[in-house]
Amino acid sequence: MAFQNQVLFAKDSVYIHINVQDAKDKDAHIAGRVFFLKKPEGYFIEWKAEEVLSLETQNEEWDVIGSVGYKNDRDADSVTMNAKMDARRKYNISFDILDLKSFKRSAPNHGWAYIIFILKDGSTFPPLHFHNGGSKALLKELENFIHIRRSPNDPRLFIVNDHDPEMLSKSFNELAIFSDSSGALVQNFIKDSDRGLHKKFIKDPYTTTLGGFSKVTNFLRDVLMTPENQIERPQSEVAELLQDDIPGMEISQMEDTGFEVVTKTKLPPRPSVKRSDPLTAMQWNAFFDSEGRITKVEELKDIIFRGGLDPAIRGDVWKYLLNFYDWDSTSKKRQDQRKRKVDDYFRMKLQWKTISAEQERRFSLLKERRGLIDKDVMRTDRTQKFFSGDKNPNLQVLYDILLTYCMYNFDLGYVQGMSDILSPILVVMENEVDAFWCFAGAMERVCHNFEMDQNGMKVQLSQIHKLMQVYDPELCAYLESHDSGNFYFCFRWILIMFKREFHFHEIQRLWEVIWTDRPCTNFHLIISLAILDTEKSTLMENKFGFTEILKHINDISLSIPLEETLCKAEGIFLQLKEFKKLPAPVKEILGLLPLPMSVSMENSIFMSASSHQDIKPENGGQRVDTPQLLATGGGGGGGGGATAGAGGLSHSGSGTQLSSSNSGRSLVNSNMDSSLEILDDDAKIFT
Repeated sequence: MAFQNQVLFAKDSVYIHINVQDAKDKDAHIAGRVFFLKKPEGYFIEWKAEEVLSLETQNEEWDVIGSVGYKNDRDADSVTMNAKMDARRKYNISFDILDLKSFKRSAPNHGWAYIIFILKDGSTFPPLHFHNGGSKALLKELENFIHIRRSPNDPRLFIVNDHDPEMLSKSFNELAIFSDSSGALVQNFIKDSDRGLHKKFIKDPYTTTLGGFSKVTNFLRDVLMTPENQIERPQSEVAELLQDDIPGMEISQMEDTGFEVVTKTKLPPRPSVKRSDPLTAMQWNAFFDSEGRITKVEELKDIIFRGGLDPAIRGDVWKYLLNFYDWDSTSKKRQDQRKRKVDDYFRMKLQWKTISAEQERRFSLLKERRGLIDKDVMRTDRTQKFFSGDKNPNLQVLYDILLTYCMYNFDLGYVQGMSDILSPILVVMENEVDAFWCFAGAMERVCHNFEMDQNGMKVQLSQIHKLMQVYDPELCAYLESHDSGNFYFCFRWILIMFKREFHFHEIQRLWEVIWTDRPCTNFHLIISLAILDTEKSTLMENKFGFTEILKHINDISLSIPLEETLCKAEGIFLQLKEFKKLPAPVKEILGLLPLPMSVSMENSIFMSASSHQDIKPENGGQRVDTPQLLATGGGGGGGGGATAGAGGLSHSGSGTQLSSSNSGRSLVNSNMDSSLEILDDDAKIFT
């Protein structure tokens, strides 16, 4: 008789909170059930969505054992499920408790209690929210099988100790977690952990980072079997970027990964920071004078930095933050500016729209860029209602704006990842021309992230390293001794400004805060410090290495609390600002030193974007009305007015001669390994 899985614990009303634009959407919380199971192969924690459970019950894949229980799916892959069931199934959680390295619990005043499970390989599952209680009962059941200790540095973090006969008599009573701990002995479960696995550090960060934006397997190429006692990977197996490519970087070669040798910077106390309410429409209107000119610009930016913007005025204010309009412009001047921008946009758009198939056949660069854009548009934020559906006209507008940008910025053209910058802007603007020019303004801030020499990214990662050396030398030394001193795990954060780390509606708030250039133009680097400060105990007390750090940083995506992180980041800035012995290079990064007349690349490429100069309309140019986009994924006409008003626009023949020096533009450097194997099965699905 086959062994049936025994359910030791089960609890319903356990939710996973997913990423949706509208927090009121009922799908924002996926209801499910959590189980603690005894299987032939060991003891497992599992979570499944209620809808999936119901379907499996109908298919007789579950079997009752006592009050609850189930059998394994016999042929789950052969069952035809609708799209919603497939979406729910991908959130399923299942792991052997012997693979559990630690877990985090919610703060007492958080509201719904939640648990975040972290595995030994660095995998971090989304928080399980217990809406009807039960989190303590689950952990109490676990105490019968594993020994857990509370982190001395983070009261919310609990470390699972490896099996040790000396610890078998210890229980949760020592940790004072539960009031009625059973005091049961930790049972003797030993799993072979001598895997001795190390991952090579990949040489092509752009391709691996942007290959799928999902799992950390995109960062890894293959697995090396190394002897148990080998502490460091051979030098030949470490990417050159670890040692040579990032200026100012010194990677520690310490063999001892203990923390006792690390000195601490004696910083002043970090001040407590509170966020404010968003800028309202009434407040916004009060800043205009009789001629429509904004007064007290700096005060206005301070308010935006403190609390962001009410969504109702976000589209209007972003036009100023992204240099669509000048801050000191009058109503009349803005009308003239808008007319020029409409004409300029459709003139550039007409340049590529009027290229014949025969011309394009001999225009390989345009053809290659068109192919990249077409591929990226089809997988950019498709879970958002604004872009959902196969025949959504907003996808065509996204495509048109990106290809028109290639005509606006010939040298840069299109690079993978730019669609992620445009997507939130287009959702806010709901207008093709407005979205294009705001996108152009946003790209002025981050264009150096996408250049082929990667210098913009290297400089910023080096700056994070310099900041961390001062702010937390203990964590910095730990990362250096675990092949992570290059801070390459922050690559995706910086490349697209945390686009994949926060929920879609949160990224709009984050970007408008960053665009104020408060408290400095490199505030995004301080945000990186704040996130790492939050994760410090998890990384160090779990003794995560290179691979585990990468996996963990990727897995915390969409679970980082935005407002808390912004408060901490501002507090870190103020803390560093008050430090009397702050090194000059760090002062420059934080904008605390007057800039010299000749500003170096490191200190200038990330300063606030200057207003881009309007392209003067040629004679005969006529205004073309801007097509309005659909705010939802429903059907409708037109792909954004691709041919509107063509008769009144002129075409500059020389304008279509793109630079051939950037042929085959993508984020794959020619001198990098292009044969990287993407291991993630979901690499093509952007979620």
